[in-house]
Amino acid sequence: MSSSKDAEAAGRDSGPELTPSLSELRANARRATEKEQNMTLMQGLRLYPKAVGWSLLISTCIVMEGYDVCLLGNFYAFPQFNEKYGKLNKDGKWEIPAPWQAGLSNGANVGSIIGLFLNGIVSERFGYRYTVMGCLILLSGFIAIAFTAKDIVALQVAEILCGIPWGVFQTLTITYASEVCPVALRGYLTCYVNFCWGIGQVIGSSVIKSMLPRTDQWAYRIPFGLQWMWPLPLFIGVLLAPESPWWLVRKGRLEEAKHALLRLTSLDRETDFDADETIDMMRHTTELEREITSGSSYLDCFRGSDLRRTEIVCMVWAMQNLAGNSFSGYATYFLQKAGVRNDIAFDFTIGIYAINCAGVFGAWGLMSMGVGRRTLYLYGLCGLCAALFVMGFLGLVPEAHRQQAAMATGAMMIIWAAFYQCTVGTIAYSLVAEISTRRLQIKTIVLGRNLYNVVGIVCSVLTPYMLNTDAWNWGNYAGFFWGGSCFLCIIYTYFRVPEPTGRSFAEIDLLFEHGVSARKFATTNVDVFAKNAVSHVEQVDEKK
Repeated sequence: MSSSKDAEAAGRDSGPELTPSLSELRANARRATEKEQNMTLMQGLRLYPKAVGWSLLISTCIVMEGYDVCLLGNFYAFPQFNEKYGKLNKDGKWEIPAPWQAGLSNGANVGSIIGLFLNGIVSERFGYRYTVMGCLILLSGFIAIAFTAKDIVALQVAEILCGIPWGVFQTLTITYASEVCPVALRGYLTCYVNFCWGIGQVIGSSVIKSMLPRTDQWAYRIPFGLQWMWPLPLFIGVLLAPESPWWLVRKGRLEEAKHALLRLTSLDRETDFDADETIDMMRHTTELEREITSGSSYLDCFRGSDLRRTEIVCMVWAMQNLAGNSFSGYATYFLQKAGVRNDIAFDFTIGIYAINCAGVFGAWGLMSMGVGRRTLYLYGLCGLCAALFVMGFLGLVPEAHRQQAAMATGAMMIIWAAFYQCTVGTIAYSLVAEISTRRLQIKTIVLGRNLYNVVGIVCSVLTPYMLNTDAWNWGNYAGFFWGGSCFLCIIYTYFRVPEPTGRSFAEIDLLFEHGVSARKFATTNVDVFAKNAVSHVEQVDEKK
């Protein structure tokens, strides 16, 4: 991944170009922005193949979290796990009590909240690579606690501790993907993070199902132990990866930023790529944001136009859970309660998780056809709402037809998963990466993901009670609750979530600074290179 030959071939030697005059910087930034916005998908892949590779590698950290979160949700329907950590319910079957289900499910969320806040400080100070490597080392130790847990209390502690590095991965992977790639690739690589979730869930469900014939302690200890297969190879890969050029520019380390950029690219004459121009574009955007946002603390996320951006990022994350995501996390357990046989329930769950992977490619296909992020998110919520209400109405089917209703419920959960993964579940990663400002991106995404976790905690408390035999035992009727919640999300999205597709980071900054309505983002023109771009609203005019 040496860049010296590429730099020499392109005539892009380091030196005075890194400190041009203001007019030269603005001209270089304009050229680089135009090249990025005119770049096709294939041109982007030819120019940034190394960036794609490094982004995919670092995003794979999310596979670990998807794997473990999937374990717990499925363990609640796992006989061996229930016998070890559960109690006999009123039906004479072993089951984890609803309070402990809520506690275990929320343990990782609590840890993630801690990890997310730490990430907003640590990663901006020490860089993305060192932060990820440190978390991989910590996670290797925390996995041992889960693997050797003697009782449910030790398991609870393990979940909280493991949640800390997972919280870091939740945001750093998205931020890195959005910063190392051009506009043409940004949406695809930020959405890939959701594919990693799906991969982890498929692996986790498959491992658990393969353990069903076992009757000893290794039936649940082996799935925990398999988590150790991830940290070492990922650590080596991240050690070799380049740092984000945007982070280096923000730190004033321009030579290192150029070197990192060259390690992310391959010489491609078709795109007329110039590293100095691209670095100047990053500098121009960073300076523009400094005019708009003077600080870079958590408090600055709630000042001026950044308050609106923080609100939208927070809600885009939160609406994933409010649209029924936590409901689907209990798929196996829910299907059992609906009357589906244990092995068939696991088959349905694996199918749902497989759709989680395939849905990402569906989202990519829709984006490549020109469908905007806002459009996908909005209409996706409409599909989720309809599916949830159908699941609720299936609870009204007479007892004599319960088996057929149960299978229909399983089918609707797969339909729900398809809608979710092609839209809301995948597009959210792209929206939060694009809507937040560069200077405050990590902290804005941290706040958003923490609201996701807080809402997830509430949902994870409610859902076990909705489904548990000794609690509310709603069964299918839980679909009405989440359907109503999803409907409220549709209203919010229509009025508040903007369309960032095809915009440069600088353009998005000015659109927010000038208070452009969410519904007019896609039809508004802005000149970010005008001398008074920040000071004068007149530079922003609606396209006729």
